[in-house]
This record gives sequence, C-alpha cells and structure tokens, in this order.
Amino acid sequence: MDTRATRRPRRSDAQRSIDAIVSAARSLLRDRPDASIEEIAAAAGVTRQTVYAHFSSRDRLVAEIVNAERAEGLAAVEAASLDAMPPVEALRRFLQISWEIVDRCPLALEPVYAKTPGPDGGDAHQMVAHHLERIVRRGQRSGDFDRAMPADWLTEAIFGLGHTAAEQAAAGRHAIHEAARLLESSALRLLGATAEPRPAPQDP
Repeated sequence: MDTRATRRPRRSDAQRSIDAIVSAARSLLRDRPDASIEEIAAAAGVTRQTVYAHFSSRDRLVAEIVNAERAEGLAAVEAASLDAMPPVEALRRFLQISWEIVDRCPLALEPVYAKTPGPDGGDAHQMVAHHLERIVRRGQRSGDFDRAMPADWLTEAIFGLGHTAAEQAAAGRHAIHEAARLLESSALRLLGATAEPRPAPQDP
C-alpha cells in the first residue's frame, strides 16, 4: 500500500495548525505578553493539546516567535542598504527597524528570550549588532561620530538604550513615538553626532 497519499494531508494539516498557532500568538502576545497557552489556543482555533503537540512549552512557542521577528528584522536591516547611507541616516534607519521589532514583539527584550539562539543555533543578537557596529565604525572614520570610545562598547551601549526606551514605553512613562525619539536622540548624543534628531511624530 502506498502511504504517501495519506502522509501528505497529515503534514499539511500539521503545518496549518502550526501556522495558525504562531500567527495567533504573535498577534496576541504583542498586546498581552502574559497571554496563556489556553488563550493562544482559543485565538488560533485549536485545542490546548494541539498547541503542546507542536510546542513542548510556552517558552518554546515564544522562542519561535522571537526568532521569527528577529529574522524579519535582520532581513530588513540587510535589505536597507545601510552602507550606502551617510552614517547618521544609517543609524536612524537601523534604530527604526529595531524599534519596529520591539513594538511588534515586546517579549524579545525579556531576559529569558533575549539570548534565544537563532534558528541556526547562532547568536541572533550578534548578527544584528554586527550591522550596528559597522555603522558606528564607518561614522568614526568619517568624523560623524566621536572616536574617543571603542565601537563595540558604543554598539552595546546603544542596545542598552533601546532596552531602556522599550521598558519606559511598556510602563507607560512615555508614548511609543516619544520613546523612539528619545532613543534616537540619546544614541546620537552618545556617539557625539552633530546632527539634530528629527521631531517625534504625534501618537494617533
């Protein structure tokens, strides 16, 4: 008996379930980072048991989402042609892309997920940091950024500022666009850039 015909639909059904779970979780966890597996299952239209059949734990599901968001962010950074931009504009674009990831997936900043390896087992943070450090080094060579401190130190300091901005926005201390403006302004000041930060857009 040829079992290929029966295997394909099962695989297809399983993939549809996985896609539905991941999609529902990404949407739900953006607004409610503490949403339970039961709530995610209900939003996906599947049972709790189905979620656990594909993801052994809530942490495993969240790690999948964090990796998906990081992969999209890394692809956006690589597609942005940052090396072709003046250093200040490249920094601004990098921060914008990074902030969009945090806005979509606040859990990416949680300590338990911040060090989640990428899908290939590599350090996802370092892959993104590499692009930021290139911008910093280029700006130092061109004179747009201060050369007094090492580029790798400045790179990690900017990531730290990003964490602070996201935490302030999540706590309601600053509106999301104001936090983004403060992040950009602080990063430029840290780098000793002479360009003025752009005005913040108004929250809708």
